[in-house]
Amino acid sequence: MSKKGRVLVAMSGGIDSSLAAVLLHEQGYEVIGMTMKTWDYASSGGTKKETGCCSLDSINDARAIAVDLGFPHYILDIRSEFGDYVIDHFTGEYLEGRTPNPCVLCNTHIKWDALLRRADNLDCEFIATGHYAKIREENGRYVISKGVDLTKDQSYVLWGVSQESLSRTILPLGGYTKEEIRNMAKQKGFYDLVNKSESYEICFVPDNDYRGFLKRRVEGLEERVNGGNFVLETGEIVGKHEGYPFYTIGQRKGLKIAMGYPVFVTEIRKETNEVVLGTEEYLMKNAMTVGKLNLQKYATLPEGGLQTVTKIRYKDKGQSAFIKQIEADKIEAHFDESVAAIAPGQAAVFYEGDDVIGGGWILKNFRV
Repeated sequence: MSKKGRVLVAMSGGIDSSLAAVLLHEQGYEVIGMTMKTWDYASSGGTKKETGCCSLDSINDARAIAVDLGFPHYILDIRSEFGDYVIDHFTGEYLEGRTPNPCVLCNTHIKWDALLRRADNLDCEFIATGHYAKIREENGRYVISKGVDLTKDQSYVLWGVSQESLSRTILPLGGYTKEEIRNMAKQKGFYDLVNKSESYEICFVPDNDYRGFLKRRVEGLEERVNGGNFVLETGEIVGKHEGYPFYTIGQRKGLKIAMGYPVFVTEIRKETNEVVLGTEEYLMKNAMTVGKLNLQKYATLPEGGLQTVTKIRYKDKGQSAFIKQIEADKIEAHFDESVAAIAPGQAAVFYEGDDVIGGGWILKNFRV
């Protein structure tokens, strides 16, 4: 075994995870590549051609890198684990009137756990991925922090990784920009990786039509929810909608209702099958409750609370917010200024400088 140890690298077939494996190989680690099969596109009922991390082309691309560099490569079938947890959660959240984030759930509860179990079977001390983020140890805790390329930073999706998992994780790309990785791939002759397009869709909804996916996935859904009321914040009924699961907080387009002025979805009421509409003023909230916490930088928050920058979605630049732990598994956050479209079901991630304090799932939004 290499002096640096044996590492199991999650390889999707894309440029980032491939270069993560290349870098670790060059640094002297004994690398084993593994590509996870999470989903069959044909079973989603979509019409788009199979692409992305689960496609045969992507699996072959990952294997080609391993063959070229002379390290083993395996395919790991986790379709059952993925479907039972991530997809059931995805459909369940929409049916509860919330907006899920399946990519965060997959990263933190499926891929890491699946990799670590296989790493143990293969006598690997470490696992690695191609995420643009950093890990360091401080005061006996492992802390995720932002990668140097803030335009590609993926620390937001890693808030849920446990301390035990982080202690065995390597993120080789955290100190590089995307452009540096692309140039490195060119220098090494991996031109197919450089020219490969990146997918930003949910992997099991390849046509990006989550409404169609829900209709195919949940038998009789349309009949159960069609024809509910659009209502204003005042309670006035202003029209009929197609079913509350097909709308998200902050949505403006696709409402198919003319009010004579811009309106947004401000609330979803599952119990009455109502979708509440309002002007942008009603979309703005300055507080939220976040549950199912995972703290990284601190075991518990300081008793008096903490001033943070808080992100409520992946591409959010973040807003200044004071957070306080109100229960062992619950945080209340108060923003310095009102924030638009705080959506229950999405992940909230709290930062101190570049460090991830921790995160959780948004339970509710409100005004104070």
